[in-house]
Amino acid sequence: MSRQFATTTISRAITVADGVYAPGHLGELTQHLPFELVDAVLADSKTVQRRLRDLPSRVGVYFVLALGLFPGLGYMRVWGKLIAGLGDLPVPTPCDKALRDLRRRVGAAPLKALFEVVAGPIAQPRTPGVRYRRWRTVAFDGCSSLKVPDTARNRDHFGRACYRQAWAGYPMLMLMTLVETGTRALIGATFGAPSAGEIAYALRLLERLRPDMLVLADRAFDADAFLRQVAATGAQLLVRIRTSRRPPVLAQLPDGSFLSTLAGLRVRIIDADVVVTLADGRRLQGRYRLVTTLTDHRTDPAEHLMRLYHERWEIESAYLALRHTLLHGAVLRSGDPAGVEQEMWAVLTLYQVLRRAMTDAVETRPGTDPDRACFTTALEHAREQLLLAYQILPDPDQNDEADLLGGIGRAVLADLLPPRRQRLSIRKVKSPISRYHTHRTDDRPPGSVPISDLQVLIHQGRTAPPPSTAGPPRSWALDRHLADTTRPTRPTHKDTPAVAPRTGRKHHVLALFQTQPHRSWNGREVGQLLGVPDLHSFCVQMAQWARQGLIRKIGRATYTLP
Repeated sequence: MSRQFATTTISRAITVADGVYAPGHLGELTQHLPFELVDAVLADSKTVQRRLRDLPSRVGVYFVLALGLFPGLGYMRVWGKLIAGLGDLPVPTPCDKALRDLRRRVGAAPLKALFEVVAGPIAQPRTPGVRYRRWRTVAFDGCSSLKVPDTARNRDHFGRACYRQAWAGYPMLMLMTLVETGTRALIGATFGAPSAGEIAYALRLLERLRPDMLVLADRAFDADAFLRQVAATGAQLLVRIRTSRRPPVLAQLPDGSFLSTLAGLRVRIIDADVVVTLADGRRLQGRYRLVTTLTDHRTDPAEHLMRLYHERWEIESAYLALRHTLLHGAVLRSGDPAGVEQEMWAVLTLYQVLRRAMTDAVETRPGTDPDRACFTTALEHAREQLLLAYQILPDPDQNDEADLLGGIGRAVLADLLPPRRQRLSIRKVKSPISRYHTHRTDDRPPGSVPISDLQVLIHQGRTAPPPSTAGPPRSWALDRHLADTTRPTRPTHKDTPAVAPRTGRKHHVLALFQTQPHRSWNGREVGQLLGVPDLHSFCVQMAQWARQGLIRKIGRATYTLP
């Protein structure tokens, strides 16, 4: 017989739970969520079955977790994957209603308890990219793009967003997390209706902060009360604040930053421009103002902290993996708030154990940054191991390092991503609400372009003007006008109440134009001089004033007095 027609037989042995407990597993991920742990959280939450059923509560917990691994499949298809690798073992064949009743019987409490057990920092102190000096870098941020089914109970609980044209198609869920930026692991999480706001949810996670943490956050978290409560936990903070704020200058430091106070909290303010040179020769810049409790400029130079703030974007990558890689951007499957809560805790638990498996694998190669581990690779191999019911229990005879890593760890190390490159692209909505394309004044490229050079230009306190390519900085006359408009006028008659003059943005723009009546002004330049955070919306507003005749448009985004 020819060699090409020869055959061979491959046989393997698997170890699973006995009897009706056999379908309760997650493949190799079961080693991170062992049977003993699931039984313990079921006992603590008092959700253990009162009599032994064909579908015990432990199997129900693993079934809900498996639903998160296969978000696009129905109950029976997911159950089929749980029993696919069990061979000829006698396992029950429930119907959809039996599996639905199993979910309701288990509830959300065991899944929440599982997440509380696995949540937390997972990297060792020596792991690269995890710490800044002696502090572990963590980040706050919210995600409000998770969609739940459009049912009456979900609408009543979560509400629906109202846009300019119509109501949103699905109710949204706000997810707030505290993430370890080096590994993108979840230290804590909470979720609910978006109407409460990000600050309200972030306050629930303050108990997760420790004195050895450095908190990174964007401008949505620059409220004085929130910063004060973060500092009260003992953690350090590095938060971006709005450029329109005018904190007092208490002392100018040699590196360009200055000491100040925010609501009684002694802080240090870093006001700088980040100038990037792209591979195609273009130069772009952006204004950043950071507040930090690291007040020593000798140990923490301003330029180092400006570059460190970029680590905050790791939480955006965490949400990308959770929202799009794990859930495929799909709508959640639960039609009531109790089911949504159970489903979300299961998804967060799955995400965390995958991050643990990835980090454990990367740390076996000293000097490897955890952000080189591919989440997609780990997820696909976890699904394959569940289908095969492989490595549900660790083999006590394993001594080889490759065997200790498991299939997921070996796959992650074999498919490491290249080291991180500096790139730049525009932030835009892929599926905008409006059908009509609007021109953006953002100069950033639509696609990802490599950065060849990056410079940080520190301003000397608040008196330093914003950068501008045309025209002088804000004049003394404008500052005097802004100061005068905050004082109420004295009443002219004893029966006439005092009326404060209008202090809207329109009057500030007209006052700026009157300082040099014959000069032409660029819209973005005016917005930078006035400290407007959203320059695109400000340019649209100036175009509306020109149509009303308040100012005269003489060119593209260029205006002067009528």
